[in-house]
Amino acid sequence: MKTVGVLLAGGQSRRFGSPKAFATHEGHSFYHYSLEALRPICDEIIVVTRPEFQEQFPDSVHVTTDLASYAGMGPLAGILSAMELMEADRYVVLPCDMPFIEADIMERLLELHDGDISSVTVEGKRHPLVSVWNATVKPTIKQALRDGNRRVMHVQGQHEGQWIEGALLTDTFEIAFKNVNTPCELERG
Repeated sequence: MKTVGVLLAGGQSRRFGSPKAFATHEGHSFYHYSLEALRPICDEIIVVTRPEFQEQFPDSVHVTTDLASYAGMGPLAGILSAMELMEADRYVVLPCDMPFIEADIMERLLELHDGDISSVTVEGKRHPLVSVWNATVKPTIKQALRDGNRRVMHVQGQHEGQWIEGALLTDTFEIAFKNVNTPCELERG
């Protein structure tokens, strides 16, 4: 089975004040942590970002932008753009704003993946972008975007999927799945 990693790094980062992908924690850019978490389990990794950020990633990273017809339509557009660019059996998706995520967590998520989509929940808070998507979901994403529906969980609700409790993936789930939305949240880490 071919597995492609999809690193979503195209958000507006309004609350953070600057592009989160390039914010640093312990000397590394946020996107670096997500790349490292995906690397051991993926045959290839695609970073989906905004056109103005493309040149900021190193040449060693496969970078793309949203397909023109879905540009700026959020995470679903990023996932679909990666699916259209590179064929695989499944896609492991991660946002760029989780600098505490680790490879063994993502490996465990992939092991527990069942159904069409597997996503993480932590004590009732859902993290739909820490997930594994089978390629069979692609037509549903396309249709949702054509209909103007950008909600990730809308697509997830149309498929056989599961929400995996973060505690099954790591003992440090409170920190591992923390989305850093402001510089203050990083300090509190």
